[in-house]
Amino acid sequence: MKAKILIVDDEADLRNLLTAVLEDHYEIAQASNGAAVQKAFAQPPPDVVLLDVKLPDADGLELLPQIKKRWPDTEVIVLTGHGTISMAVEAGRRGAYNFLAKPFENEKLLADVKCAVERNEQNQENSALRRALETMSGTASPIFRSAAMQDVVRTIERIAPSDVTVLITGESGTGKEVISDLLHALSPRSKNKIIKINCAALPRELIESELFGSVKGAFTGAHTDREGLFRQSEGGTLLLDEISEMPIDTQSKLLRVLQDQEVRPVGGKVSYKTNCRVIASTNRKPEDALKNGKLREDLYYRISAISVHLPPLRERREDIMPLANSFLKRFAAQANHVISSFTPAAIERLTAFDWPGNVRQLQNEVQRAVLLNEGNEVGVADLSITNAKVGSADGTDTSFTLLEGVERNAIIQTLKETGGNKLETAKRLGIGRQTLYNKIKAYGIEV
Repeated sequence: MKAKILIVDDEADLRNLLTAVLEDHYEIAQASNGAAVQKAFAQPPPDVVLLDVKLPDADGLELLPQIKKRWPDTEVIVLTGHGTISMAVEAGRRGAYNFLAKPFENEKLLADVKCAVERNEQNQENSALRRALETMSGTASPIFRSAAMQDVVRTIERIAPSDVTVLITGESGTGKEVISDLLHALSPRSKNKIIKINCAALPRELIESELFGSVKGAFTGAHTDREGLFRQSEGGTLLLDEISEMPIDTQSKLLRVLQDQEVRPVGGKVSYKTNCRVIASTNRKPEDALKNGKLREDLYYRISAISVHLPPLRERREDIMPLANSFLKRFAAQANHVISSFTPAAIERLTAFDWPGNVRQLQNEVQRAVLLNEGNEVGVADLSITNAKVGSADGTDTSFTLLEGVERNAIIQTLKETGGNKLETAKRLGIGRQTLYNKIKAYGIEV
């Protein structure tokens, strides 16, 4: 997409001349006075403004700070027919990128505009970085207050500029995908896509085609050539979520792709160079995955050059209320419902709960509370979580909360109805197969 240049000058002939010089390279917009610039503030910002000092209704130098305030990333080149050193200095002090005295050579104009556009692109990258860090590390929207998560964010800041492969570990719902997004947003690859694949969600026979692509006729149902995710994420980032659920033989092929930086489609004879950053994540402990044969040792060492662990929410309770308040603000706005806060009793209940589903469970709990609430505060009665204990299906005592007990019993009952078929059970419960496996293990359910 072409960069946008806004030409601000009261002389129509000069505006048209500038347009003729620049329009082959850039998208051009024109404004004849200060009032037109004020109206333009309602539009998306241009990359560069060519601003005349003498306007019929405004002084260009007086208008300059307003432009920089409304469009902070936009670069401004000041144009004048009466240039002086003091005026150039003043223009620079007020935020101008450059100062051009009329008449000017076309080559000089093109060179200056090109440099200003490149400077604007850098400004936007820096702004994106600042926004990402403000959102994630708490400068503007305090999401992570705990020391453990602040350490995670600092690590991400340091490694983001590189292309090193990163392994993110942590229980389900701890925010591995959010951290992957942050890593991508802070990287030089942020202009391109981040593509995500859940390795546990794809059938064994399709995962290689999904990752590496396939050629027509490679297998039953391959009616056309398929471009795999490695090639789709060219220049960007590829997140391999739940990598320990990937079939072992596919892990071997993945290792080869990572080592050679080449990918060969299933059934193909030609390999293609690949250029994407790989992030892997798993909710299994790596040592357990290695011991149980779920993760190849050589692949593990290849993907874990940098390993980032996200602690469960119960181990970073300082994050509970900042997260809860963030979710409350978002969901209240979506529901057009004025809810300002949680009651003290609700805060106590939220911070005391162990959150077995981590951040994802907290998010769902707050969303539910917002939808059911009829006042302007979320109280204990609006929450479904409780610290009460319940009995198991066979009547013995357990350490599960009431909510967990209900979920455990629902899984047991559905497993009985499906004759122990886990895939069908997961479908009926509306959860992923790996999520079901994790809950069966966590709740000690015998199948």
